Amino acid sequence: MAEQVTMPPGAELIEDVEFGAGGGRPLRMHIVRPTRPTQRPMPVIVFVHGGWWRRGDRASGIPSLIPLAEKGFFCASVEYRLTDEAQWPAQIEDCKCGIRYLRAHTDQWGIDPDRIGVWGRSAGGHLVAMLGSTGSAADLEGSGGWAEQSSAVQAVCDWFGMSDLTLLGHDDPDSHTARLVGGPVKDNIAVAKAASPITHVSSDSAPHLIMHGTEDAQVPLAQSELLHEALHQAGVESTLRIFEGLGHQDLGEAAIADVHAFFDRHLRGL
Repeated sequence: MAEQVTMPPGAELIEDVEFGAGGGRPLRMHIVRPTRPTQRPMPVIVFVHGGWWRRGDRASGIPSLIPLAEKGFFCASVEYRLTDEAQWPAQIEDCKCGIRYLRAHTDQWGIDPDRIGVWGRSAGGHLVAMLGSTGSAADLEGSGGWAEQSSAVQAVCDWFGMSDLTLLGHDDPDSHTARLVGGPVKDNIAVAKAASPITHVSSDSAPHLIMHGTEDAQVPLAQSELLHEALHQAGVESTLRIFEGLGHQDLGEAAIADVHAFFDRHLRGL
């Protein structure tokens, strides 16, 4: 259950909607949507939480989604299996299942299947960047449900996510990355590479807005710079916003305004 969330008059919260299965158990999302009916199918924003793939939950995305729902976006915050339950690629499989569920239920929810954006922070940033470049990667879809639907997305907002896992936690068997890929990265390079957004970037990747603080001691700024350059080299629209003096944290109101403008442009044509 989402705790201590006060919903404004313009948005409503629908908790624990089952969207598929992962590892033999149900997967759920929280939905935040406008209270007033819309005349046309709504654009969608899916939030993916952070926590180094080993902690965090779907409730953490609700405060960020409420203002977007008030503007007319249909929003969802999805869960995914954490590393104490499953290793890679379970995490991206679950996120992709969430996207496919929404496409399979467009009439039920009144949403536009061709206007889906994703937003994530830290590990969530990594996962949304993966979503942005692996819409045609059948080996990452999993078997959670709605196999007839695409998991492609049309816009990605990545806050200080990891883009090249081969450079993180290389020797440490207890690093966050090692827990994701099944052991020290140096011994699991192939898995770490397959789990890295930078590996999958192509001309078909979705437009990206990437944001990162210069003083981030957990995920180096270079991770965002590498992804931005790879997207640029592939001919994909990418904007990198660097925040001086900020660490691995909320990037502030100016960053939020940029996020809203990015989704307005790519999902609403404003």
